[in-house]
Amino acid sequence: MAVSVTLPALGESVSEGTVTRWLKAEGEHVEADEPLLEVSTDKVDTEIPAPASGTLSAIKVAEDETVEVGAELALIDDGSGGGAAAPAAEPAQQEAPAQQAPPAPQAEPAPQQAAPQQPAQPEPAAQAAPSGGGAEGTDVVLPALGESVSEGTVTRWLKQVGDTVEADEPLLEVSTDKVDTEIPAPSAGTLLEIVVGEDETAEVGAKLAVIGSGEAAPQAPAQPAPAQPEQPPREAAPAEAPAPAQPAQQAPPQAAPQQPAPAQAAPQPAPQQPAPQQAAPQEPAAPRPEPTPTAPAQPTTPRAGGAEFDGAYVTPLVRKLAAEHGVNLSEVKGTGVGGRIRKQDVVAAAEAAKAARPQAPAAPAARTTTPAEPSPLRGQTVKMPRIRKLIAENMMKALHSQAQLSTVVEVDVTRIMKLRARAKEAFVAREGVKLSPMPFFVQAAAEALKAHPAINAKINDDGTITYHDVENIGIAVDSEKGLMVPVIKEAGNLNLAGIARKTAELAKKVREGGLGPDDMSGGTFTISNTGSRGALFDTIIVNHPQVAELGIGATVRRPVVVDHPELGETIAIRDMVYLTLSYDHQLVDGADAARYLADVKARLEAGEFEGELGL
Repeated sequence: MAVSVTLPALGESVSEGTVTRWLKAEGEHVEADEPLLEVSTDKVDTEIPAPASGTLSAIKVAEDETVEVGAELALIDDGSGGGAAAPAAEPAQQEAPAQQAPPAPQAEPAPQQAAPQQPAQPEPAAQAAPSGGGAEGTDVVLPALGESVSEGTVTRWLKQVGDTVEADEPLLEVSTDKVDTEIPAPSAGTLLEIVVGEDETAEVGAKLAVIGSGEAAPQAPAQPAPAQPEQPPREAAPAEAPAPAQPAQQAPPQAAPQQPAPAQAAPQPAPQQPAPQQAAPQEPAAPRPEPTPTAPAQPTTPRAGGAEFDGAYVTPLVRKLAAEHGVNLSEVKGTGVGGRIRKQDVVAAAEAAKAARPQAPAAPAARTTTPAEPSPLRGQTVKMPRIRKLIAENMMKALHSQAQLSTVVEVDVTRIMKLRARAKEAFVAREGVKLSPMPFFVQAAAEALKAHPAINAKINDDGTITYHDVENIGIAVDSEKGLMVPVIKEAGNLNLAGIARKTAELAKKVREGGLGPDDMSGGTFTISNTGSRGALFDTIIVNHPQVAELGIGATVRRPVVVDHPELGETIAIRDMVYLTLSYDHQLVDGADAARYLADVKARLEAGEFEGELGL
């Protein structure tokens, strides 16, 4: 029977999605809940699982095509013909011709199928457990993920029903329009019930799952006590697990004389239907330990990625990233739950390999520079990543809604560089973080914002102006995903040490992928360190809806004419930097920008930070 694969609802405001990649080809076998394809929307990139096991018979929507929610994406032939239950019942009738009446064999194999299912704990059993809703225990709810986030989509469950979880252990992954994050377990115990499935959207505060003491999940199939000797035969696990097998519990004694006869049917491994019949003859054979070693059957679980990797499950997105960086997944140690390899692990492995690579060509000592390695993207046409699309939309919105221009000043930061050199060792020992030049610029910028409210403001849609009473300064950071702008809240009330600690904390979150929605929201002014890669200055685009952004160029040592109190005008080697203020001319005039930059320049060149540095 053909099972339709449709595009599920991926959020209340999402009406369509684009197929970015098929993980299976027509004619390939797929398992239920195995990732089948990748879909991208304007809010999230996600995987669509297979709704049933079988053969992918037809792909209806090709890669890079966009369809509406509910559209048919593919067809899966589950091999059942007219129905799923009929093929399982027919072999049972053929294998048990000695029974008194045709209805009796259908009732008798039922306990034989249900009994081996309990010890094997297969995936179908885990999925069936939630149907016993109303499990009592600790509710897992969707927490607040930011002041403007009202809902989230469950992208992946890291645990299944019946699994043991520890308190604060990652339980599931949730995606919102601002951030992808993991939800931890609120308590230790057993996952009794999953209320919200993968790719389903729930509101903040909604019940996602139930965690209990650990006894409730297996109680329903645990009534047949004689099932324990049947733990070894795991081939019977994928068989259907009809729960209404309890009325026929007294029938096995009648079926016992028949079980030696079907033992001859065991050499038929090809069809999947004999699986329930194998479970039945193994019931009286439990005392024999020799024929039970079925452990080698465990590695047969299919995996979404390539067959060359035999580790834990790896998402296709991680496999694609590994292929792009030339990383061998079998050599990567996963830091995720249960050793799962995450994108951060692949990036770290690629960086480690890149760092080790230049050590080999040490022979040509005369040449100190090497040409840059060609990018693997040369000559390719690829789909724009979602984060890049969002950045592009924001940049175009900022340019089209603001009258932007830039003003540049030159600042002598020699005194600050000397203060930093004197204080950096003691600062690390005292504060636990390194002292970079950035906190000096942030503090000077925040202090000047208090005196120039037009720089720290926004223009509302109704034509009014809001002058902020707090200096929440965003720090533009170049990351693996793209441009990220985490925010230092109330920077105007922090000293150098506080700014340095907060900057280090946010930078670590950017590197390790731990930024939350609150870390990225609420900014009133932005600073971009464009000089970190050597640029002298940059005409930056303002981070809308803010009205100004400060760019810091590279600090360069060069000869400068200075007015010395004893020597008069003379030439000296100084540390010089360009500061650029881009601003919205609808609210900020050139004179406003010049006055603001003059105050920042004066604060930095005076370099009066000795008290905060303990000098």
